[in-house]
Amino acid sequence: MKTKDENDKYEKELVESVLKDFEERQAERKTFESNWQLNINFFLGNQYSFISPVGDLMENGKQYFWQEKEVYNHIANIIELRQAKLSRVRPTLTVIPFSDDERDIACAKTSKKILKAVSQNINMSKILSKGTMWSEICGTVFYKVDWDNNLGKIIGVNSLGNEIKEGDVEVTVCSPFEIYPDSSTYNNVEDCMSIIYARSFHKDMVKNIWGVDVQGKDIDVYSLDALSISGGLGYSTLSNSMAKKVKKDQVVVIEKYEKPTIEFPNGRLIVIAGDKLIYNGDLPYVNKSEGKRGFPFIRQTCIPTPNCFWGASLIERLIPIQRAFNAVKNRKHEFLNRLTMGILSVEDGSMDIENLEEEGLSPGKVLIYRQGANGPKLLSSDSMPIDFKQEEDALLNEFVNISGVSDLLNQTSLVNASISGVALQLMIEQDDIKLSSSSEEIKYSAKEIAKQILRLYKQYAKLPHASRIIGDNGLVELFYWSSSDINSEEVMFETENEINETLAQKRSMIFELLNSGLLNDENGKLTNSMRAKILEQLGFGIWESTQDIKTLQSKNASKENLQLIMEQTIKEPSEIDDHDVHVLEHISFMLGNEFEKSILKNPEIEDKMLEHIRKHKKFKNFNQENKES
Repeated sequence: MKTKDENDKYEKELVESVLKDFEERQAERKTFESNWQLNINFFLGNQYSFISPVGDLMENGKQYFWQEKEVYNHIANIIELRQAKLSRVRPTLTVIPFSDDERDIACAKTSKKILKAVSQNINMSKILSKGTMWSEICGTVFYKVDWDNNLGKIIGVNSLGNEIKEGDVEVTVCSPFEIYPDSSTYNNVEDCMSIIYARSFHKDMVKNIWGVDVQGKDIDVYSLDALSISGGLGYSTLSNSMAKKVKKDQVVVIEKYEKPTIEFPNGRLIVIAGDKLIYNGDLPYVNKSEGKRGFPFIRQTCIPTPNCFWGASLIERLIPIQRAFNAVKNRKHEFLNRLTMGILSVEDGSMDIENLEEEGLSPGKVLIYRQGANGPKLLSSDSMPIDFKQEEDALLNEFVNISGVSDLLNQTSLVNASISGVALQLMIEQDDIKLSSSSEEIKYSAKEIAKQILRLYKQYAKLPHASRIIGDNGLVELFYWSSSDINSEEVMFETENEINETLAQKRSMIFELLNSGLLNDENGKLTNSMRAKILEQLGFGIWESTQDIKTLQSKNASKENLQLIMEQTIKEPSEIDDHDVHVLEHISFMLGNEFEKSILKNPEIEDKMLEHIRKHKKFKNFNQENKES
């Protein structure tokens, strides 16, 4: 057993080695950071910045007072359009049962409900949108899935009077500035031997979270509140810029995650705040398949790059075009300034030059010049060269060709042309298919996040949890679950083509199905339950007030079917039941695969269901006899 001095020496050496490793990773990643800064600046509108030979971000100011240095930001429009289209990629996930056992099937259904409930609670759509913004601008983003004991419902109070909560999962979007792999040549997170997650906190925040006092210091952090000056002749404009900014009383908190090895079979997590060791132990989360521990990070890229940990951004390809476009537009406006304001030729000593420079040639101005001298005159200027227009149009087309994104409705060639709806739809699909790589990255991230969420609940959710979801029948469903209800982590997609499926396309398909009669019943009519489902799919929400008595009877019969499978009991028929509806629902359930598998486990279920159906028929016959009498 180590003595206190030996432990102190070990901790000091461990902290020094981690800090040294962190500095080396910072140096290795500096080139990528400069590119990310440049991408962010061009997206925000600070487009006169460049990377110096030493890797620092520099800015070009105006060289002359008359110089046009305006920004015509097409990059922001392209990225926002891509984000709007990618926001439709929200895959519906389901869980595959571990086996065909009825218990496993029920657990898989519960796991699917858990994913649906947690997605609503943490607003998964907003998290994916925030992550997609980072990946579109910088090329890479990370999602961190961990467990927070301070979340969830209060389940008790400890001896100190502090609240004890049940805990819950937390999904955090991590920018690429916070992640440091041991090498930038890996293709994914799982290939890394270790990953450092570094953030800057105020020293008081470190005290509140980890309970340690650490001396704060001035730290250079990236900030978006810097300003860049641009403009033209006689005016200036301000735009946001990303640059390093000094923050006081800050502490760098480093979390180093090490992959499981022979020396550390459960991996290792080292947490350091400033120069103090906070934690040194196993990786906390069993978040990988087969009960293994691993990194809690999921990587998402915009454009995958071969043999590189960091993805590429579309902005990197658009920056040269954007610079050329700004140059053409500004030179064009400078030419127009010369054309409209003119260039005055004045004989030396013939006039008061200072007055002329300050006031210019205002309308009605009286020009006084020396007697005998030649009067001032404007130099003749040529008309606007056609080259400006040609180059501007060529650059606009190049924006579309390089980005692969175009706003078809704003293209005059399409507006004035006579194009069929089918051809226009094909053009839209071709335009959207260029986003397939980025959309697949989002779907993969959502799938991996769902897997890690289930594994964390399986590890930590030992106590019963209560969750609410909107069920398939349109009702608010409250269900209880715990870690024992999660025995499968195989997540798959229920939907595939979200990016090509707009609400208008969905509605059009539903109307086509309605006109073809495929949604009608055997009598050729549209049932009330189907009508309610169609209204829901059309985007009008769940109209609970439109549910008729037959819909409610059908839902009640479905609950009885589920009760028989789960509890091996079924309630007696009631006088308020619509026996025809109940009998049809029960027979339909008996003809399904789920019922066949259930009777293999418990043959008595079939006898109970048949007896229940006979009682419904007796009730029906009894009611008919009473009506006849």
